[in-house]
Amino acid sequence: MKANYDVVVIGGGPGGSSAAALTAAAGHSTLLIERESMPRFHIGESLMPEVYWPLSRLGVIDRMDELGFQKKLSVQFVTNNGKESSPFYFRQHDPRESSSTWQVERSRFDQMLFERAAELGADCYDQTRLLDVEIDDNDCATGVRVRDAQGEEHRISCRVVVDATGLQSFIANKLGLKEINPDLKKAAIWGYWKDARRDDGENEGATIIMQTQNKDSWFWFIPLSNGITSIGCVGNNDYMLKQGLKPEAKYEHELSICPGLQDRLKGAEFQGEIRVAKEFSYTTTRHAGQGWVLIGDAFGFIDPIYSSGVYFALETGVRAADAINEGFAKQDLSGAQLAKWADDFKDGSSWIRKLVHAYYTNEFSFGRFMKAHPQHSGNLTDLLIGRIFHDQAGAIFDDMDAAIEADKRAAMSMREG
Repeated sequence: MKANYDVVVIGGGPGGSSAAALTAAAGHSTLLIERESMPRFHIGESLMPEVYWPLSRLGVIDRMDELGFQKKLSVQFVTNNGKESSPFYFRQHDPRESSSTWQVERSRFDQMLFERAAELGADCYDQTRLLDVEIDDNDCATGVRVRDAQGEEHRISCRVVVDATGLQSFIANKLGLKEINPDLKKAAIWGYWKDARRDDGENEGATIIMQTQNKDSWFWFIPLSNGITSIGCVGNNDYMLKQGLKPEAKYEHELSICPGLQDRLKGAEFQGEIRVAKEFSYTTTRHAGQGWVLIGDAFGFIDPIYSSGVYFALETGVRAADAINEGFAKQDLSGAQLAKWADDFKDGSSWIRKLVHAYYTNEFSFGRFMKAHPQHSGNLTDLLIGRIFHDQAGAIFDDMDAAIEADKRAAMSMREG
């Protein structure tokens, strides 16, 4: 580990590794550090189809198949009474190769990206803890302090710091830039099952989103390789964690009131331990300054429901790397330069945020809406794919917003009547 780099990237997840890979490939001395020992466990296993493009930029598409990850060709929804939607097959909307994606074990996936960054020239160190990012009175990042695997502390100067620290969001917390979304304070309880029943054929690897009977929570069903399925429950933080039940008991209770899971778990065997995470949705009020930039979950976090997290991490990592490389060429490492991509990214990702809010509106039915507005099926599939960075990405919401308000009024009338 040298004492000086052009770029220091903090966090060895998809965002950090992609940013480090592309700045190193452009010839800039790059340090990538990860707090945990690689490979390490991480949640966020279901990939949107649009990950194809940043993974292609990184040159790892062939490796995805070589590693034997479960192919994902569709997504499906199950209502609170167990009614299953027809699968949304991505290729029916877009027959290109990018319509096929993957369900991944993040330990292997993240390790592959970490190693790719090293192949392209980054100095990559795991078991290295960030102690501080040094930001002067002029909002300029000048370096970092870290503790390595041997316990030795280092002060490293650099010209750019890329914060890819995930939900820790180190710089945003240091500078007071985080804004929590009060309507999306969620918690997740999940675990892994062996031999849970999957659908046949092309829907075998589908992500399935299942509501519980009372609609106070929902389950993800993510088929992984080797017969293992990730099954997790998400609901409001108070509902999931503050009702006097231990997480194990709460998980069992929510399983018992999820009709879509009953048949799928017959004969299945729970593996390992119950895991818990608080997943508060937030944004950041600024995304870069002189010599620093936020990416991935450090930039902002929406919700796990549509599996956008890994795609957003990769996309912001690639975009930030391009802006950094251009900034070195122009000798401009200002916040405006390093975050020149951020407004476009926020515009696109806002449509996913609106779709999340629609799902959490209990009075609203996606099935009923699509029957009334079949012309929006392609637009909805675009959102589920992650194809959101174009002018018509939000075209569905004029009709959807009106339908949500109508459903709310109808529900209120029924309660009052």
